[in-house]
Amino acid sequence: MAAFFANLRNTVIAGIVLAVIMFLIYLQMQGYDSNLFWRFLFRWLHVISGIMWIGLLWYFNFVSTPTMPKIPAELKPALGRYITPAALFWFRWGAMFTLVFGLLLAWSNDWSLKTYLVPVITIDASEGFVNPAFVSMGIAVWFALIMWFNVWFVIWPNQQKALNIDNRYPDLAQPQKDTAAKTAGMFSRINTMLSIPMLFGMVATAHLYGQI
Repeated sequence: MAAFFANLRNTVIAGIVLAVIMFLIYLQMQGYDSNLFWRFLFRWLHVISGIMWIGLLWYFNFVSTPTMPKIPAELKPALGRYITPAALFWFRWGAMFTLVFGLLLAWSNDWSLKTYLVPVITIDASEGFVNPAFVSMGIAVWFALIMWFNVWFVIWPNQQKALNIDNRYPDLAQPQKDTAAKTAGMFSRINTMLSIPMLFGMVATAHLYGQI
C-alpha cells in the first residue's frame, strides 16, 4: 500500500478510475444525457484546473514566501532551483487550462454572444445592469482574466529572470534578479487579493443569484 501511494502517477490514475466508477454509477442510475454530460465535464475540469491554479497561488503566498526568511541560507538554493520552478509549471498551466475549460463550458451551454457573453464581458452594462447575476459573474470573469494575464505575462517572465529557470538568464546581474523577484512577488500578491472576490463572484452567481 505504501509503495503504491508513494508513486504520484499511480495515485492520480487510481483517482481517475474511481471517478470513472462514479460515472458508471451515474449511467446506471440516471442514463446518459449528452448535453448534461459535456457541461458537467467541462465544469469539472474547469474546477480541477482552478484548484491547481489558486491552490498554488495560495501556497506561494501563505506558505512559501512567509517561510522563506526562516529557511537556513544553505537550504534556500534547493527551493529556488527545484521546488519553485516545478510549482510554477503547474501554476501557470493551471491558469491556462482554467481559462480554456471555462471557455469550453460557455460553449457547451450554448451561451450565445448576445444572451450571455456580451452581458458578462460588459458586466451587464450592455443590458442596463438589469441582471445582478451577470454583474457578479462579469466582475469575477474580469478579475480572473487579469489574474491569468498577470501569471503569463508578468509573474512567469519575472520568475524566469529571478531564478534563471531553464538557464535563460545566466548572465543577469543580481540587482536585476532582485527587481524581477520583487515584481513577481507584488503581482502574485495582487492575484491573491483578486482571487478572493473572484471566487466570491463566481460562487455567488449560482448560489446567491440562482444563475448557472
